[in-house]
Amino acid sequence: MTTEPAITAFTRLTSSYGGPGAGASYEQMWQWSVKDTEGFWTAVNDYCALVWETEPDAITDGVAMPHTQWFPGGRMNYASQVFAQQRHGPAVVGHNENGISQTLSWDELEEQVAALTATLVDLGVRTGDRVVGYLPDRPEAIVAFLAAASLGAVWSGCGADLAGDAVLARMAQLEPTCLIAASGYHHRGRWIDRTSDVDAVREALSSLRVTVIVGEDRAARDNALTWEAAVTPTGRRSPAAVPSGHPLWVLFSSGTTGPPKGIIHSHAGVVAEHLKTLRLLFDMRPGDQFFWYTTLTWMMWNLRLSGLLCGATVHCFDGAPTARALWEVAARGKITHLGVSPGYLAASRDAGLHPAADFDLTTLRMLGCTGSVLTAVVHQWAADELGPHVSVSSSTGGTDVVSGFAGGVSTVATRPGEIDARWLGVDMHAWSAEGQPLIDEVGELVVTTPMPSMPIGFWNDSDGSRYRSAYFEEFPGVWRHGDWVTITNRGSVVVHGRSDATLNRHGIRMGSADICQVVEDLPEVTEALVVGVEEPDGGYWMPMFITLTEGARLDEELSKAVKAAVREKVSPRHVPDEVIEAPGIPHTPTGKKLEVPVKNILRGLIRADQVRAIDQPELLGFYHHVGDTRRATR
Repeated sequence: MTTEPAITAFTRLTSSYGGPGAGASYEQMWQWSVKDTEGFWTAVNDYCALVWETEPDAITDGVAMPHTQWFPGGRMNYASQVFAQQRHGPAVVGHNENGISQTLSWDELEEQVAALTATLVDLGVRTGDRVVGYLPDRPEAIVAFLAAASLGAVWSGCGADLAGDAVLARMAQLEPTCLIAASGYHHRGRWIDRTSDVDAVREALSSLRVTVIVGEDRAARDNALTWEAAVTPTGRRSPAAVPSGHPLWVLFSSGTTGPPKGIIHSHAGVVAEHLKTLRLLFDMRPGDQFFWYTTLTWMMWNLRLSGLLCGATVHCFDGAPTARALWEVAARGKITHLGVSPGYLAASRDAGLHPAADFDLTTLRMLGCTGSVLTAVVHQWAADELGPHVSVSSSTGGTDVVSGFAGGVSTVATRPGEIDARWLGVDMHAWSAEGQPLIDEVGELVVTTPMPSMPIGFWNDSDGSRYRSAYFEEFPGVWRHGDWVTITNRGSVVVHGRSDATLNRHGIRMGSADICQVVEDLPEVTEALVVGVEEPDGGYWMPMFITLTEGARLDEELSKAVKAAVREKVSPRHVPDEVIEAPGIPHTPTGKKLEVPVKNILRGLIRADQVRAIDQPELLGFYHHVGDTRRATR
């Protein structure tokens, strides 16, 4: 018996909220959702059964972006929404490279969260304090987040694959009172020890009052609690209701220069947006099995854990995403909703895998793909391999809104190389440089009316100037995201890549400043520039250009040293593909590296003579030649 898609049931009831009602097309629903904010989000609130301690006075306060406040007067808690769900099967399942390593029932999850919450409160952690995690993708990370949310603390997480310096660049900004960290993680059959990095982070964070160590009994040696001690019941604390706009977490998305920026999202905004996305658009139900490969550093970890808001089982994976590994998790966990990157699909294809034939994927209903552009060729390969009972869909969104702007919809036809549709409640358009909407032409991705999960601000940005500058400077009062997109006349979306310089390697975004800094610390290097280039065949080329000190020479040894510095001090996922000696790094007259123009020159999108405001125009001919040579040999 086929279950009616949630979007169909939701469409039918919208007539009670001023919506189009039964039989309406998805396009009609989308039009209503962005024109009638009050009616649409009231319908979402009721259909998805948001759990309020105090009902809000309205959906929004009516103030335009970027100052819109959502659900004013309301009080709730993310964790309360989780534990109000129907309980079918386990709540969280942890996998490693050898199999299932840990399973938590819903009762066990709630007990551990309550115990850890009580422990943190007993040790002086209070509402509004920051609780940070430096952890692999394991169930303990979910427990830690839910405990922080329960007491009204502000969560922020970094994956264990990040080196200590990269963690500190983020976490030191928050002045956390509590650190929950793991002693290491698994990668390709090896244990990667993070003891020294954890110790360095602890020593540098003078604000810490509590440290909990996962995976090793170190409490006696360095005055930290073991995980086992921290989740031993000593009392029970129920989630504390907080105002709708109370900070839930801080996600970091690096700018192209300077330190990573901390993006703050709210309890109610996230709950509403994630329930809309997962319940209505992913068609996620109680008892479904949800796995998306991610690390704590990426926003997909946050979206995936919100499967708990739907009563689904959330699956974690502490290991390397080898060509077989994620399919093995899907088969072992009887996954219904699987998420991977385009690069992973291409790697599976190139490894000669046939997922539906090689693995038991009979429970799989949806394969989601994000992190970079999913090409038509790779999309078609996945659809052919998995068969018609699996919906293969691409989506686009960002850390900034911890959600998506457009993606798969169960009632909309999918075309390989395109994203099905703009998601409900997302007033997304492609605009020209003059602010005119474009159809079937490439333009800037903009959002013209508020979304609940838009940031409530940036960390350490008291006057909001950095927040406004990041998204609202190009088109005042309109969100400019930084992607090039095409909205087709059918309503589908094609993403052409980033229009800024954010690196997007293996679906994990990283600012170039993190990477260049550690390379520029090498005595042989005077300056470095790294860019990520989306290629027509779905590849992602990440070259690093360096200039050398007098007498230095770029040989194999220096190239290895450059890559080792990135691997060890930033992230193994962001090691450059090539190290290229350059005659110079181009800058604006004020000294900012011209990363975006260089990237676009390498892609062949612009000519060197089209770049303005540059300190050394003659340098661009070199990058033009590198790009031409690269494209000619592909």
